[in-house]
Amino acid sequence: MKKETILDKIGKEKLVVVIRLSEQKYIPEVIKALVTGGVKVLEITSNTPGFLEEIKNARIAYPDILVGAGTVINAKIAKDAIEAGAQFIVTPNTNPEVVKVSHDNNVPVLMGALTPTEVCNAVAAGADVVKLFPIANMGVKYFKAIKGPLSNVAFFAVGGISLENIQEWKEAGVSGFGLGGNLVKPIHNQQNFESIVSLAKEVIKTIHK
Repeated sequence: MKKETILDKIGKEKLVVVIRLSEQKYIPEVIKALVTGGVKVLEITSNTPGFLEEIKNARIAYPDILVGAGTVINAKIAKDAIEAGAQFIVTPNTNPEVVKVSHDNNVPVLMGALTPTEVCNAVAAGADVVKLFPIANMGVKYFKAIKGPLSNVAFFAVGGISLENIQEWKEAGVSGFGLGGNLVKPIHNQQNFESIVSLAKEVIKTIHK
């Protein structure tokens, strides 16, 4: 799939779900719950045990969803993730080398940045989307201040985003969201599975209404 096609789908979905778990065994069920709930774009972070294997497994099990790698802090992790089948790369930091490796392989990058300088450096490096992170403690007013002089940048808000504040961020003008935390919990029983399905549906409905 071409980089532009992947970006177009991410842009339309406006949601990347972040899977960061302490135990690999829960990943397949979490992904199944998210997909059942309508999620079409997700990332598995590099500090999740077995993340490369689970990227491969998810690509096979769900060919119609986009599977990316998150917490890609350097070029080596980016290369390994892309070889495992990651369709997009997400970073918490601003690292031009990650962009180079990714774009050399026709893979888009959602690059982490928070300050105006970091945002501009990410754009200059060729980031396809700027992941404004961690935005929770900075808030909507900070985003609006950043967005003012950088209105041509596509921002995804990540960190502290929840069902309760999505509407506020939408009205502020973000292009999309990254959600993990309460949306992605280890599954210990069927009730938790169904709660993930239900919450995913609500999040998607709120984003697109």
